[in-house]
Amino acid sequence: MKALFRWVALVALAFAALQLFFVGRIALMLVVDPESTTFQRSEAWRIATEKGQLRWRQQWVPYERISDNLKRAVIASEDGSFVNHDGVDWDALEKAWERNLKAEERAAKRAMLAPSRARPPKIVGGSTISQQLAKNLLLSGERSLMRKGQEFVLTMVLENTLSKQRILEIYLNSVEWGEGVFGAEGAAQHYFRKPASRLSAYEAARLAVMLPQPKRFEKMPGSSYLAGRTSTIVARMRDAELP
Repeated sequence: MKALFRWVALVALAFAALQLFFVGRIALMLVVDPESTTFQRSEAWRIATEKGQLRWRQQWVPYERISDNLKRAVIASEDGSFVNHDGVDWDALEKAWERNLKAEERAAKRAMLAPSRARPPKIVGGSTISQQLAKNLLLSGERSLMRKGQEFVLTMVLENTLSKQRILEIYLNSVEWGEGVFGAEGAAQHYFRKPASRLSAYEAARLAVMLPQPKRFEKMPGSSYLAGRTSTIVARMRDAELP
């Protein structure tokens, strides 16, 4: 019994130490720009091992040197209530849950009617910009309830430690925009050969639309979906509120 208690105590102590480490890392971001994220490092390792080369395009730029067009486009596309929620958009999560249930039902029906042509359902997320940043900054890409729970905890720490402007600044400088392409400046130079400060509304919306699947959309620039979705985001940008 004592051995079990000792083991549980050690696990609890390790968990508490990990949380303190995460809190310290986030607190440091009040004054220090993060050089890389956990996701970036894992992607760099994957590219290096699979292709034998280190491909990494990224350049940190301060909030003021990122076009307001891009800020508005990303908020309009990824998290319309970014400046108002406390890190989690519960309404968006509920809607995503309902859409996923319907998608699973449709997929099950198709599988019964034509098993050979069955496809997995398209699952949509309801993650906010803050949640995405928490995941990419400090966590692995593992999908589990434990990792999701840790994501929620880190999201709350981010929201209570950093300003909305700082969260958006770090997000825009670290998010993936293609294989080995990270951050607003890297994406602007890679796709449009111009600095992030000079992105037009259409160019910004085009980049924002890529965010859910950047490596896929990088390979299909002429996609009709990209063009249509870009026009939709341009129309929404005027209503996007900046921090």
